[in-house]
Amino acid sequence: MAKEILYTTSGTCSKTIELALDDEGRISRCHIEGGCPGYSLGLSRLVVGMKPADIIERFRGLRCGKKPTSCPDQLSLALEQLERQP
Repeated sequence: MAKEILYTTSGTCSKTIELALDDEGRISRCHIEGGCPGYSLGLSRLVVGMKPADIIERFRGLRCGKKPTSCPDQLSLALEQLERQP
């Protein structure tokens, strides 16, 4: 069954991350609102078709400069939340 989430980010220039998983559990849609336009678009396109666990493993804990988080880290948090949904 497909799942969707609209995740509100914290501590980053981006404001929200919209995600959807297909019936096979792969990312079918990713839209990052706010932040650096080219980076957000590139990151969104990069993750489509991937398994959430692969993204979480690679992006979890990444920081942006001195900030305690980053857009990739927030994406991993959004995916963790999405995977916990029934």
